[in-house]
Amino acid sequence: MYVVIPAGGSGTRLWPLSRAAHPKFLHALTGDARSLIQTTVDRLAPLAPPERTFVVTGGAHAAAIARQLPRLPDTNILVEPAPRDSAPAIGLAAAVIHRRDPEAIMGSFHADHLVRDDEAFRVAVRTAAEVARDGSLVTVGIVPTAPETGYGYIRQGEPLGVANAYRVEEFKEKPSREVAAEYLASGRYLWNAGMFVWRTAALLEELACQLPELHAGLRRIAADWDTPRQEETLAQIWPALPKVTIDHGIMEGARRVATVPGHFGWNDIGDWDTLASVLPAGDDGNVVLGDDAGERWHLAIDTRNTLIAPAGRRLVATLGLEDIVVVDTEDAVLVCPRSRAQEVRRLVDALKEQGRAAHL
Repeated sequence: MYVVIPAGGSGTRLWPLSRAAHPKFLHALTGDARSLIQTTVDRLAPLAPPERTFVVTGGAHAAAIARQLPRLPDTNILVEPAPRDSAPAIGLAAAVIHRRDPEAIMGSFHADHLVRDDEAFRVAVRTAAEVARDGSLVTVGIVPTAPETGYGYIRQGEPLGVANAYRVEEFKEKPSREVAAEYLASGRYLWNAGMFVWRTAALLEELACQLPELHAGLRRIAADWDTPRQEETLAQIWPALPKVTIDHGIMEGARRVATVPGHFGWNDIGDWDTLASVLPAGDDGNVVLGDDAGERWHLAIDTRNTLIAPAGRRLVATLGLEDIVVVDTEDAVLVCPRSRAQEVRRLVDALKEQGRAAHL
């Protein structure tokens, strides 16, 4: 098996710690010293060694990723000349892997997710790989634990008779709270976590069918990969590729789509409130980030259920706070209610409008 880790985006809802030049997957946000992308690679290591592990990222992040993942061959860091969304990024990895190994089975997993039970995760991925051998495109869906409105949903169909796998009937957009509650009560829906497993040949066939322009461009790029013409061909073709997600561009219209439900404690660390909810808290409900944060960087009196990220390495003192986010970096400080953590991207949008690039 080959694994691919798309590592893009700037994580705007985790500003000011996550920035365009140093996004969230390069930070240690899981309660230990490892970054999110290091944790992801460690989780996948029993499924694929470094030579079969690929990262797709932008040029601004390639050097930092190489430093954090020294065992990964340099040629396995695929650098996009510009962001074109997930279908070109994942398609590029599939085309390059297929060129090297036409029989390859490939899994695609985000660089910034939190998984509590690594072995249960790998069991689900191995099951998905077994199902993918017949040419199905397989998604590892997450058994929902709440009527979340921030995720897309997958409607399960009939069992496939292969371990714990089902045919996918339909992908659903992010629902309202009422509809999400109906999904949860039915027991037929899974969260779409963007984790996919397939034969590279099967994905490329779907690309040819549904996105022929993208398929043709990726074939030309892959044909010159690992040759002296690689960079020239990539720079020439990539900017003209259609910008489309793998979900909308491929999965929703694919002919054979299956799902394997996952029970392994999954979270998409999308904002500060989510992070505060999933990390271990003290008796007062406070979460303090950082390897050596503790009492050295935070002084709390009458403070409860608050997340403190003292990344600026200054003492952060809080008095009489409850359900608040406090993030201190070298050049910016964020203070907001946890209930409004989803809106932090509005601050990033305002900085863009004001042309304050130094804080992005």
